[in-house]
Amino acid sequence: MSVETQAVLAGQVAAAAKAAGLVVASSAVGKDFSDNPTTRFSLGLASDQAKTEVLELSDTFDFGRKELLDDVAVYLAESAKRLKNPRPDCYLTLHGLPLSFGKFAWPFHLSTSGADTYLVHGEVRLEDGNESVLHAKIAASMTVTFAEIVKAPEQPFAEGFIYNAVRKTMDQGQLELVKSGNRQPVPVTTRYYSRWQNRFSFNDTTEKQRQEYLAAKAFWLSGALGGGQPVWLTDPRDAQYLNTTVDELKKTVQALAGEGLIRLAADTEYAVPTEALMGHRAQYEAEVAAQLAFIKPSFNEEMRGGHTNM
Repeated sequence: MSVETQAVLAGQVAAAAKAAGLVVASSAVGKDFSDNPTTRFSLGLASDQAKTEVLELSDTFDFGRKELLDDVAVYLAESAKRLKNPRPDCYLTLHGLPLSFGKFAWPFHLSTSGADTYLVHGEVRLEDGNESVLHAKIAASMTVTFAEIVKAPEQPFAEGFIYNAVRKTMDQGQLELVKSGNRQPVPVTTRYYSRWQNRFSFNDTTEKQRQEYLAAKAFWLSGALGGGQPVWLTDPRDAQYLNTTVDELKKTVQALAGEGLIRLAADTEYAVPTEALMGHRAQYEAEVAAQLAFIKPSFNEEMRGGHTNM
């Protein structure tokens, strides 16, 4: 990447970040999977730079296209809200696994195995409040057909649905958390997207399931992992994952507050768990144990012992 190109991109990112209430804490030259140049920007809240997140863009990214810039603005605005979380890197699965997402190398790259797919690599780790070493290295693959839906193969346009596809694959028991191991595939296909509705689709949920989900999110991301600091409960990324809307999540938040399970912050999109909710620790830890057992591969013991009819 030329010095001029990098300077232009840095200026564009700084301006877009400022509009979202963010600042560029630092930037560094990087490389994508194919050794093409990228720039890695460390973004923090203008009001509090204690927590940061990385935005990685390729040198071919065209910031001048208005339809791309609009989506980047939305991405950065949501990032600013997510950075107010005590653990901005953490998400919850529908079945109760608290996970952190990291080491994602953007943008997508073409498969080197000859497959007609685009890939992005990353890692998720179990975050249960203990010093767990359980993790899964991810290779999320996007078909060429699916790639036509995505405006650009860059982080701001794909991170949300990739994270949700990882969570969905975990829900289905198709990812294992291990102490060490190879990359595990996360296929991202058109089954996750409705062309006629022009939206992504991951999990059909009821109001009861959404209440249970947000209560568990408050327990884990605020109470267990966040030192009791407020967590954002109306994240559009969760709304997409739960096949609902932000407005519906707001109603769910109000219902939980009415039941005395969460206490709303000054900004009512954020909340902390009450003592009553934190009293359910044994239940939530049991859910984690059950889900870890579910995603662990099982074997037919007779076959492993050589007793087969084959």
